[in-house]
Amino acid sequence: MTEQSIFEAAGGGAGMTHIATAWHERAMADPVVGHAFHGGTEPDHVDRLAAYLGEALGGPPRYTQTYGGHTHVVRIHSGNGEHDEMNERAVDCFAAALQDAGLDAAPEAYQAVLDYWRWATWHPMYRYHRSADDVPADLSLPQWNWDGTVTYRGAEA
Repeated sequence: MTEQSIFEAAGGGAGMTHIATAWHERAMADPVVGHAFHGGTEPDHVDRLAAYLGEALGGPPRYTQTYGGHTHVVRIHSGNGEHDEMNERAVDCFAAALQDAGLDAAPEAYQAVLDYWRWATWHPMYRYHRSADDVPADLSLPQWNWDGTVTYRGAEA
């Protein structure tokens, strides 16, 4: 499995779009997770998420080249106080979205993508729950590997 990236094993760009679409639908429908979107989303939220996931999972740098850096994403998700229940439900919704997108047919890819999402939910996206102003200006977008390690320049790995 290590010959190809997680991005490729999960279906490449089309796979990321399927995952992002399924996640968006589940997140918006969930009464707890959906609260995070009470102010609405960017019209291209699904494309942004697909680009972000793709890049984090070994795909092309489409997110950073098109939408900006990791610092921007972390700031959007920061300053919202502690919300452990929302994080737990977000991971559950994402696991179901991976099934909706058909990734459960590739168990190793399913697990790798889910492990990344769990890590990102509980670490960079949650680390600065007190204030978005606490987010460093130079965070690099994490690169998740098959063995669960991440290459990341930031306050924590």
